[in-house]
Amino acid sequence: MKRWLSKAETTLGNHSDRLNAINIFPVADGDTGTNLYLTVRAAARALQSLDTAALPQISPDSPVHAFGPPDPAQNDVGAVLAQAGQTAMEQARGNSGTLFAVFLCAAAEPLAGHHRLSAPLLAGALNRAQLRAWSALSDPVPGTMLSVMEAAARAAAAVDSAHDGDDSNHTLGLALDAAVEAAAAAVVRTEDQLEALHNAHVVDAGGVGMLLILDCLRSAVLGEELQDQLLDGLHGYNVQDPHIHAGMPRDEGVEVMCTITLSPLDAAMMRQRLDEMGDSVIMSQVGGAPDESGAYRWRVHVHVPDAEPAVTLIRSLGVPSDISVSELAVPENPDGHGR
Repeated sequence: MKRWLSKAETTLGNHSDRLNAINIFPVADGDTGTNLYLTVRAAARALQSLDTAALPQISPDSPVHAFGPPDPAQNDVGAVLAQAGQTAMEQARGNSGTLFAVFLCAAAEPLAGHHRLSAPLLAGALNRAQLRAWSALSDPVPGTMLSVMEAAARAAAAVDSAHDGDDSNHTLGLALDAAVEAAAAAVVRTEDQLEALHNAHVVDAGGVGMLLILDCLRSAVLGEELQDQLLDGLHGYNVQDPHIHAGMPRDEGVEVMCTITLSPLDAAMMRQRLDEMGDSVIMSQVGGAPDESGAYRWRVHVHVPDAEPAVTLIRSLGVPSDISVSELAVPENPDGHGR
């Protein structure tokens, strides 16, 4: 898991400019690559303090570099991912970063108490993650990174079913191959699933980012290189292609994000009110356990025309932390890099 997130941090750093270049949905603000990179970086760095000497040693002779003999007290895959996911959620940036943090936190749940990855666990983790990501958005839309998550989960589940729950390293490799292949096909389909992408002749930036993250997981577990050919032919992704978002109409409004502790009732009320004020509403729990009063911590994300009514609503229901307000409009003289 450390190797996966570290590899994903490096890969998204290398690809952030191209992801920004094709970022036009839900708003053409050219920052999906930057947001995903910063969120994945937060997750990766949350695990850097783990004692690597206590992690299981991988035999290079293994057909799949999965997790070796564990120390039960040290090597809980779910606990490791939950730690990374909670940090990612607290520091998530933008739609794409928030959805990845939701994905990571949810994927950790079926892995809790397990000391190695297997095809059945991978299928369960990917399915839980994609369901949670779809449900975190008030108005989820196909043709985005959600569709890529779903395709990967379905492919892994099909391999698991075909092999009757076999937990061998070999079947894990097959499931990872299938998940990445299905994710790549889903990315290609995004261009025709959303009118904005179809008109601009590009694929979805968040979908490509999710594909890269999944291929990093495959690479980390199998001990193989990333599959550069996955990106061949993706419309808008050649290095010489222009920054599509720079030519789009400027989006008015702001993005508001925060973390806040709310009761389930107040959280439902906030979601409803934010839906009325704006769009791209994402609300997801940070951590699983409620406090003594039964309230949960939530990460909140919304696009609104004006920040003041949204911030006033948020403060009326609780005391937010890490509150941020960012302009959605593309800078007048974009330099080709995300905000």
